[in-house]
Amino acid sequence: AQSIRPGAEPGARWYRARARTFSVPGQRLPMLAWQLADISQERAEQERFFLDLQKAIDHLDHAPAGFFSADQEGRVTYINATLAEWLGIDLTSFTPGAVSLAEIVAGDGMALVRSVKADPGTTRNAVIDLDLTTMTGEALPVRFMHRVSASREGLNGPTRTIVLNRTQGEDSSADLRASEVRFTRFFNSTPMAIAGVDHNGRILRTNAPFLSLFSSVVDRDAVDRRVRLDTVIHERDRPAFATAFEKAQQRQADIEPIDTLLPGNDERHIRFYVNAVADGTGGEGAEESAIVYAVETTEQKALEGQMAQSQKMQAVGQLAGGIAHDFNNVLTAIIMASDLLLTNHRPSDPSFPDIMNIKQNANRAASLVRQLLAFSRKQTLRPEVLNLTDVLADLRMLLARLVGNDIKLKVDHGRDLWPVKVDIGQFEQVVVNLAVNARDAMPAGGDLTVRTRNVTAEECKAFSYRELAPADYVVVEVEDTGSGIAPDVLKKIFEPFFTTKEVGKGTGLGLSMVYGIIKQTGGFIFCDSEVGKGSTFRIFLPRHIAEAKKAGEPSDVPAAPAKIADAAKDLSGSATVLLVEDEDAVRMGGMRALTSRGYTVHEASSGVEALEVFEALGGKVDIVVSDVVMPEMDGPTLLGELRKRQPDIKFVFVSGYAEDAFARNLPADAHFGFLPKPFSLKQLATIVKDVLES
Repeated sequence: AQSIRPGAEPGARWYRARARTFSVPGQRLPMLAWQLADISQERAEQERFFLDLQKAIDHLDHAPAGFFSADQEGRVTYINATLAEWLGIDLTSFTPGAVSLAEIVAGDGMALVRSVKADPGTTRNAVIDLDLTTMTGEALPVRFMHRVSASREGLNGPTRTIVLNRTQGEDSSADLRASEVRFTRFFNSTPMAIAGVDHNGRILRTNAPFLSLFSSVVDRDAVDRRVRLDTVIHERDRPAFATAFEKAQQRQADIEPIDTLLPGNDERHIRFYVNAVADGTGGEGAEESAIVYAVETTEQKALEGQMAQSQKMQAVGQLAGGIAHDFNNVLTAIIMASDLLLTNHRPSDPSFPDIMNIKQNANRAASLVRQLLAFSRKQTLRPEVLNLTDVLADLRMLLARLVGNDIKLKVDHGRDLWPVKVDIGQFEQVVVNLAVNARDAMPAGGDLTVRTRNVTAEECKAFSYRELAPADYVVVEVEDTGSGIAPDVLKKIFEPFFTTKEVGKGTGLGLSMVYGIIKQTGGFIFCDSEVGKGSTFRIFLPRHIAEAKKAGEPSDVPAAPAKIADAAKDLSGSATVLLVEDEDAVRMGGMRALTSRGYTVHEASSGVEALEVFEALGGKVDIVVSDVVMPEMDGPTLLGELRKRQPDIKFVFVSGYAEDAFARNLPADAHFGFLPKPFSLKQLATIVKDVLES
């Protein structure tokens, strides 16, 4: 029998032991059978194989070329010591799969790597020149000998890649190699997509940005098959490209660029530049006939559209403001004339209802004018610091009545809302208008949700609104489950007089007023909508941070508007009034109104004439009531000139524009009263009385 004790023979031996149980008839306990096999020779073969494998790995690790493998997700599972040294990776801390290929491939090089694809069940090899990024952020020019595989189902498989360092080589070719590296780096690192085409318009070569930009249209296989370049140009613009390409073949200069859309994606804009080959090799027999450059202009087009929309809204706003100003003068004259007629007619007179009807319709027209002024951001706002939780809580009952029983109203209040500075009346009008629009979009009922929350400057980045400046905001969202708004309509909803409602059911001024109020407040408003699913209006109001006022510093509270006089208040007076107004009807109505109250009134149709009247009266004027916009000399200039002559003279501006529109041109300590047009006789008498008594 052979001894199996260790050390019985020179050298250790290996055995494999197997054991199994079996039953023997007549015995209660099972028997155990052992089988021993000498596997020393097998182990010796394994040891030799392992040593050979270790030597192979050592050779691979210290080869003059880099090597790595990656899985189907692009995670590096193995990297040899040479490549790790080039990249500055510590192999002792390297974990397979912890580094992705995209982390070490610079720029658009990944587009070149991804463009190499194998057919199902096959492998494919490709040579790629690109830059790698080292751990210190430096660029390393390399050449990939890249092998990819695909499963029978066509799924990406693992990759194996040999990496050659293109900065190393024989000294005799150093200049040539450096030139090649510089060109390849420039070719693949430029932000423009570049393609060389032959005289038939077929692609000969491309750079990495080209494959990245047009990855949805062509791949590396298509480029290798020399697909025509006009494949990546929208069908509508291919004739223009053909014309430009023909000019390039004729070696013409200054060829007009071609603006087109990416085929299959009308949201992406591309501009192409076609250049002739300048070295004289672009003839019929030459390989390369033209160089084509392409750059994506989607962002630029969006900014151009945004600028055009902004300019249009500004132009329409100026037009609306001018119209509103003229209408205000007309309405002021009508309202004051109505008031004068009403003072001479008793309620029992047959003509009294007609006069009242004139005044009421004039006031209705004044409401429309205020909406125009709101859009043009030239209305007067009385901002105050508010917490929107309280405002919306007070407004909820009114909203519930407005939307009716078929619509479920929900108000979600954000926690710890920041304060905002808004005109409470105008803000309520904004919310009411949006709620009414939501109601009209849900004739069969639905859900209406009003919610508030704080949004930080960092969180602003999550929104896709280009106009939204990063800052802290309180956001008010008005969301409905109505019919939604079509994309072509969505672009116009804030324009004045634009409406989709039936004739007689809308003026087209509601959302334009909302837009103007929010903009004048310093905020932003946007609408997201999907047809059949509903709309969400988002209002961004700037967070208000109170600033400590220094002693003696003037308050930022604007001048008080005219108050509606109490019935018992005495509005008569005996002061001398200088009334300055270029509109004859308004001036005559104001003069009659104040004269009937006992005032001595002198009139002037311009600022220059007002100074002449003031000088003729020897400065004996108690109060000046002046329009703002006048020929020759406007109201603010008149105020400055009169205060030089009489510093304590009292002054009231009347205007259809917002007080802020002209107050910014006045000294900070300029005190004055303000009466917005259109106004009634009683309001005019009230503001004069209040300013005289202040």
